[in-house]
Amino acid sequence: MKKRDLIMAAAVMASALLQAFAMNTFLEPVGLLPSGFTGIASLLSRIAGTLGIHFTTSVGMVALNIPVAMFCYRQIGKKFVIFSMVQVVLSSMFLQILASEPLFDDVLLNICFGGFLYGLAISIALKGNASTAGMDFIALYVSNRLGKSIWQYVFVFNCCLLCVFGALFGWEHAGYSILFQFIATKTIDNFYHRFKRVTLQITTQKPKEVVKEYVSFCKHGISVVDGYGGYSGKNMSLLHTVVSTYEVQDILFHLTKVDPALIVNVMPTETFIGSFYQKPLE
Repeated sequence: MKKRDLIMAAAVMASALLQAFAMNTFLEPVGLLPSGFTGIASLLSRIAGTLGIHFTTSVGMVALNIPVAMFCYRQIGKKFVIFSMVQVVLSSMFLQILASEPLFDDVLLNICFGGFLYGLAISIALKGNASTAGMDFIALYVSNRLGKSIWQYVFVFNCCLLCVFGALFGWEHAGYSILFQFIATKTIDNFYHRFKRVTLQITTQKPKEVVKEYVSFCKHGISVVDGYGGYSGKNMSLLHTVVSTYEVQDILFHLTKVDPALIVNVMPTETFIGSFYQKPLE
């Protein structure tokens, strides 16, 4: 548990630093708006500025996330929410510390690199069993309920937010911001696979031992079909199960200890119908 907590802490620190760097280096200099609650905080900061009211994005990030964190504290996972809020506080601090100097003069380069790094920052937090809070809380809460990723719906919400931004401050920057959000969303979708499923097709000569090891630590069902090897003529068994992609490495680690000679074919599962155990976030 201590090792896992250290990994979570490192992921949260790296995510907060990368998120603040992406915002200060690629977003702010060209007037782009970030996603989710951070984007709402940034939009409120700009609206307040036009009214002569001092309201920073950093303060807005923390203030907007507190009520959502209180709701998700029991619904998602206590440790997950705590580390996520630490990420928000750290990123808001880094926003004040890091210099806001652009690397590129070209807007499209800022969009491409900024969108990728911003999405990567969110992915690092998610892989570390935390998040950047805000819309991540809502997305993960709904995803845990439905058992599938909903990042495409988060993108739609962000586009609606950016339409408000465009109506108030100009459509050109809103259009650039939507492109930025698309790149960030695609980055998350490519790096974070918690809700994607794969089929494991396992060939072994030790089916009883392998199945016993599998069910001792994994809560998914598994089917066994007996047969024989077409080349060797020896008795073989074909094991079949569907798991989440993030579980594959742990499963292979356990099963190869029982039968180092087993053969595993990992196949993508596009559609799955039936009950499926989704491990809750801590």
